[in-house]
Amino acid sequence: MELMVNDLSFESQFANVTAFKDAMTCLMRMRVVARKFGHELHCHRHVAHLRVTQDLMMQQAIQYFGQDEKRSIMQWLTRHGPFWEDVRAHGPNDYLECNGEIVTDTAIGEAAYRSVYGEEYRLVSLAPSSWQHSPISVTWTPDEGSNKNIDVFNHWAFDELEATLRNVPSPIESWAQLSNSSTVRFVNLTFSKDAFEYLDGHPFVKGAACQILRLLDTLDRLKCCFDENGERTEEGQKIYQDHFTGEKGWFSDSSDGEKQHFKKELTFQHPSKDGESQFCTWHGKVKTPQIRIHFTWPVRSDHHLYVVYVGPKITKR
Repeated sequence: MELMVNDLSFESQFANVTAFKDAMTCLMRMRVVARKFGHELHCHRHVAHLRVTQDLMMQQAIQYFGQDEKRSIMQWLTRHGPFWEDVRAHGPNDYLECNGEIVTDTAIGEAAYRSVYGEEYRLVSLAPSSWQHSPISVTWTPDEGSNKNIDVFNHWAFDELEATLRNVPSPIESWAQLSNSSTVRFVNLTFSKDAFEYLDGHPFVKGAACQILRLLDTLDRLKCCFDENGERTEEGQKIYQDHFTGEKGWFSDSSDGEKQHFKKELTFQHPSKDGESQFCTWHGKVKTPQIRIHFTWPVRSDHHLYVVYVGPKITKR
């Protein structure tokens, strides 16, 4: 389960700085309890620049806070995050609507979009606000096909969030847990026995583990998106366009120079055929730290999708 700050709950609704401070104190407490149970509260960088009273932007209002409070809030919202836009799944052209308003480019839209693909994303809203209800209902209109209605759970009270977190399964805390979870969860992928062993000896990074799961989930979904003729479905084509093309794609092929210079390193033993090998240059990318997921390409309906490597970037010069 992932948590995201509902940026739309900053509505210039506070009568004065004191009322805003009370709301932010509660939000920071919810962030602390989320981290206590192994979860992060993701935000968007623009939250720090929203209007919170009729006269003051957040950065102006926070100047009236104590020095420690001000530093803690601003470091979270402007420096440390985590920021959901860094791993954003929905695109600017995805039409997402809530209560008659477009919520594309918002945390509500991102949470709803991810929920469509089986990821549990929840919102944390300021109180008081007009968002003190749960679930929040969102409608997604794909480029083609029928509308999808999505309910996103929302939290705005500290005690209720804490009680919810106590009943949520513990998050992954090691590379070994990541390996076990992945092989059980992603049934449409075939993993080499040693696929995750390349992470052994490297410090566990929770954010990287979460991104690895997102990448594997995308591969798992793409493997299912074929019709009876072996052609990509509309959903499969959208996944391909969103995540396998362009400079910001989550997946890409290695360059010609990398293929030549690192040919040996990019050649892996075939997972199911003794004595055979596979040249796996296509990969999913994690930025921090630089981790890569190498797999067989192209993805086809009548062939296994083998994941042969999950580990540090191979093609470092």
